[in-house]
Amino acid sequence: MARKLMGKKRGMMQMFDDNGNVVVCTVIEAEPNVVTQVKTVESDGYDAIQLGFEEIKVKDPRTLEKRVRKPQLGHFKKAGLAPRRYLTECRVENSTDFQVGQEVGVDMFVEVNYVDATATSIGKGFQGVMKKYHFRGYPATHGTGPVHRHGGSTGMRSTPGRCFPGGKRASQMGGYRTTVQGLEVVMVNKDDNLIVVKGSVPGPKNGLVYLQEATKKAKK
Repeated sequence: MARKLMGKKRGMMQMFDDNGNVVVCTVIEAEPNVVTQVKTVESDGYDAIQLGFEEIKVKDPRTLEKRVRKPQLGHFKKAGLAPRRYLTECRVENSTDFQVGQEVGVDMFVEVNYVDATATSIGKGFQGVMKKYHFRGYPATHGTGPVHRHGGSTGMRSTPGRCFPGGKRASQMGGYRTTVQGLEVVMVNKDDNLIVVKGSVPGPKNGLVYLQEATKKAKK
């Protein structure tokens, strides 16, 4: 099974390793994900489970249907579960080992040494080439003029007589889905549903994070 779980990024902290060195860590709170659908080879062509995260809670139960789209509401009613805000799919070797309504928690990462974290990075708006791509820029004195933060010439000669697409230009920075691979798992707290990983994780505080077992990092 490719271990996968959804959680919320709660912030960063410092911990100390065995040698007394400071290790910068990110704390992710992953409440138990519930199995909302079981897919089999006979019905869907492959084995997988669908996981739901963060139950939608309302003060007045009559307003719940206004917060969930009708197709999703029918999907949760069929499973006999309360609507969840986020859904994801996880491939498994044998889907018959799981049942609808079963909970999957952080204990599945107790024996995992490295994970991959996927989230939407913090959006920083439209930025220039110096901030986004770390261009050096022009000298700011000696008659350079008000162009010291420009990207410079991006043209070509008469052949081909155009700029190739895909170059580094001033554009939107952040706000896209990104993955950081090979984050070391420092601690797993099953009582508080916490996973502490070494290093930074994309996204803002309280942002949604997808955790799965690392695919490239060698296991210890």
